[in-house]
Amino acid sequence: MTFKKDIAFSVLDLAPVAEGSTPAEALRNSLDLAQHVEKFGYRRFWVAEHHNMINVASAATVVIIGYIAQGTNAIRVGSGGIMLPNHSPLIVSEQFGTLASLYPGRIDLGLGRAPGTDPVTAREIRSDRMAAVHDFPDEIRKLRRYFSEDNQRGMVRSILAEGADVPFWILGSSTDSAYLAAEMGLPYAFASHFAPAQLLAAIDIYRENFKASAQLAEPYVMIGANVVACETDAEAFKQAATMKQLFLGVITGKRQLVQPPVDRLPDEWFQYQTAVEQMTACSLIGGKRKIEADLSELLELTRADEIMTVSHIYDHETRIRSFRLFAEVCSGAKITTT
Repeated sequence: MTFKKDIAFSVLDLAPVAEGSTPAEALRNSLDLAQHVEKFGYRRFWVAEHHNMINVASAATVVIIGYIAQGTNAIRVGSGGIMLPNHSPLIVSEQFGTLASLYPGRIDLGLGRAPGTDPVTAREIRSDRMAAVHDFPDEIRKLRRYFSEDNQRGMVRSILAEGADVPFWILGSSTDSAYLAAEMGLPYAFASHFAPAQLLAAIDIYRENFKASAQLAEPYVMIGANVVACETDAEAFKQAATMKQLFLGVITGKRQLVQPPVDRLPDEWFQYQTAVEQMTACSLIGGKRKIEADLSELLELTRADEIMTVSHIYDHETRIRSFRLFAEVCSGAKITTT
C-alpha cells in the first residue's frame, strides 16, 4: 500500500535540553525548528506541557506558543497540550483568547488531563488537582462557554475569548479520552508516540461514538509517532539511541539531559528493553524508503487523518534534517532549503 501524499503532518515539540546545552538554547532551537518546518510544509507546531523535568524546557507552554507564533508566519501553533486540571479554565480562556487576537486563525488548544509531571510536583501545581481531574469534562464545558459569543451576557466573562477562532482538541492515551472526544464532537489526538497500547481500540471507539458538533462534522484522528529519518537506515538506527536512552530514563526514573547517540547502550538497557520497545512501538526510524513503507503500514492500520511527529534527536541540525526528510516522504517532493 502506498499512502496518499496529502496526509497532514505536524510537529510536537518539548523544547528538549541536550547534554552540553541550556534551556535558553533549547527554546531558541524550538523557534528555529518551527521556522524550518513551516517551510517544509508542516501543518502545525504544538508545544507540550511538562514540569520538573531536567531535559524539557516547555513548562510555560502558553509563553512558548506566543514566542513561536511571533517568529513564524502561517503555521498553526498550539498546545499538545494544556493539562487542564493544572489550570483554571477562565485563565486558559484568557490566555488563548489573547493568543488568538494576536495571531488570528493560527492557534490550537489541545487539552489533556494528565499532570505532565510526577505526583509530588502535580500537588505543588494545584493542591485540588485530583478533584479537577474528575471534573475534566465539566472544565472543558466551562472553557467552551468562555469562548462562546453567547457568554457576553454571563456574570463571568473572558472578553478576548468570546467568539475567538480557537479549535479545541482532546488529547489522550486511553479509551476514556476517546469517549469524551466523541461525545463532545472534537478532534482527537492520541499519544501513541509514548503510549501506543490502546491506540486502535481508542480510535475505533472515537469513530463509532462520534457526535457532530459546531466545530467538527466528522471524526478527525491525529496520531503521534516518534520519527528518526536519516539518509540511511544505519544512520537512523544510530541516532535512535538518543530516543532509547530517553525512554530508558523515563522507565527507571533516572532523568538526564538529552544524550548523544552511543554505540553501546547502558547495561540496564537489556533489563528494560522490552518495556522501552513497547512504549516506542509507534516509531518511524530509517532512511526515506523504510520510513515510507512503515508510514504506509501505520496509516493503513489506523486510517489517521494527521500524523504528529516527535523527534528525540541529540544534534539540532540532524533533528531539522530528519523533519525535512519526513516531509519529503509525506509530500512526495524533494525540499530544497537556502
